[in-house]
Amino acid sequence: MSSLSTTTSAAAFLRPSLLPPKKSASQLSAYKSRKPYSPHFARISCKTSSSGDGKEPTNNDQTSPTTRRDILIGMGSLYGAASSLSNPTALANPLQPPDLSKCHPAIKGDGGDTADCCPPFSEQIDFKLPSPKEPMRTRRAAHLVDKAYIKKYEKAISLMKALPDDDPRSFKQQADVHCAYCNGAYDQVGTTTGLQIHFSWIFFPFHRYYLYFFERILGSLIDDPTFALPFWNWDSPDGMQIPAIFADPASPLYDAIRALDHLPGGSSPLVDLDWSRSAASLPPKDQWQSNRDVMYTQMVSGAKKRTLFFGAPLKAGDLADGNGQGTLERTPHGNMHIWVGDLTREYKEDMGNLYSAARDPLFYCHHGNVDRMWDLWKTLGPRRTDFTDPDWLDASFLFYDENKNLVRCKIRDSLDNKKLRTDYQTVPILWKDSKRVPKKIRKKALASAFGTGQDQMANAAAVTKKKRELTDLSEFPLVLNKTISVALPRPRKNRTATEKEDEEEILVVEGIEIDRSQVIKFDVALNDDDDGAPAGPQDTEFAGAFVNVPHRQKAGASNFKTVLRLGITDLLEDLDADDDDTIVVTLVPKVGEPVIGGLKIDYLAD
Repeated sequence: MSSLSTTTSAAAFLRPSLLPPKKSASQLSAYKSRKPYSPHFARISCKTSSSGDGKEPTNNDQTSPTTRRDILIGMGSLYGAASSLSNPTALANPLQPPDLSKCHPAIKGDGGDTADCCPPFSEQIDFKLPSPKEPMRTRRAAHLVDKAYIKKYEKAISLMKALPDDDPRSFKQQADVHCAYCNGAYDQVGTTTGLQIHFSWIFFPFHRYYLYFFERILGSLIDDPTFALPFWNWDSPDGMQIPAIFADPASPLYDAIRALDHLPGGSSPLVDLDWSRSAASLPPKDQWQSNRDVMYTQMVSGAKKRTLFFGAPLKAGDLADGNGQGTLERTPHGNMHIWVGDLTREYKEDMGNLYSAARDPLFYCHHGNVDRMWDLWKTLGPRRTDFTDPDWLDASFLFYDENKNLVRCKIRDSLDNKKLRTDYQTVPILWKDSKRVPKKIRKKALASAFGTGQDQMANAAAVTKKKRELTDLSEFPLVLNKTISVALPRPRKNRTATEKEDEEEILVVEGIEIDRSQVIKFDVALNDDDDGAPAGPQDTEFAGAFVNVPHRQKAGASNFKTVLRLGITDLLEDLDADDDDTIVVTLVPKVGEPVIGGLKIDYLAD
């Protein structure tokens, strides 16, 4: 069903494995002498999670394929009969909920400090959709709510915070849900592989359920079956500040651990969806436009395939960090976490670290808008639909409901918000047609200066060399501690409209090795001039960004290796570069110094 086609594999997607700790620049010569980075490939299929070469993907801290197969048989997992005939290790591997009795301390960050995020545990029941007769809970934009709603919301949060800490409905226990699922408190059942609900296709459904139960607990505490959380409308100019209801120090919605300069009345309160530590403040009109352009890239032009929007598949036993985030999970989701958090603190609390993020009531408002984007994305085109792979549909999580019941929830029951009796207020969407303007139309410049045809690759490189030296692909892996540009060959050009519809051309930045406990961000641009100002979201040349919100998986080495996939079909058309043999890829470090393993062009069918 889902597939990436490459020049060497007809249907594959990248599964990087965990690497040893990050190499410094002085260690890279030894690092390069090792075997080249060799990712695992696996077919995305409703029948199998095996690799295209018949071998099961492995990670450094997970069980062997044979052991995992035995475990899953014991759990009653289903097998794809047809594929298992030709591949005896082929399994249906939906992610299983954690064993709460085996929860262990979560890791805050690189300092090794821990947090006890473990919930109480009891017998579990299976989730049932609410009755269609239940009233709809309509979530409103936080900047549009009235005083009566604010009073009700504050009362509900106050009552939740007043519950005993060991009550699974308490604010502490609810905040710890995110901590446990995100910072290594749980192992996947039957393995030593950590359970992580970011960096893959389970990101959206997990957080949808999280909001669902949090919201229903609040409603039950104030005896209001219509109560709904607000959403932070950061994709609209009127909502591009921290909502005022969260900025009153006397309110239970306030959290003191935030970036003070980003609070209303601070030095830079206007949301920057393309945040980086070194970014200069833009005039309000320019910032609004930049934010709109970010949304267009992340929701429209760069998110035309499911794997790009949701993130890569995660099967039982896989290490989630390495699979690859979806567009919206990186930005604005990740950037807004970091933008709100207090980066002066060792672990960047509260919103700036996944272990502590849900301690800030603003977290739930932020994720309300993230969840709303899932609904909106499915309205932007006929092929923008949910996955049908049973390994996604049958993946499950555990949450406590408003009656203190431990509930097992499958993704398949979360796909329609209306069936969950949840809706969103209709507000203007200004980013759907936010087409950007190229900094320069390169094809015409190249044609007039150098000619066309077979010399295109050399010509593109020649133009860029006038501005900066090109980095050769043979120089990877390398530490990204300065801006680099690479002339990257394209396997195909001049594809038909049907071919483009069937397969998205993607730029793959592979072997990204980072310290997961640190803020990391770098931008990516195509055919960008070195004119002193690297391409930003307002420019067609801007392809996207990699973002890491600090977190930890387990004690020990904090480094891991992952991948960035960027959809570039529309971008190449807009740059008039669709018939070029090569493109110039520019990587711009913004925060941190990741190791980059390499670059390639690939094609994504789903």
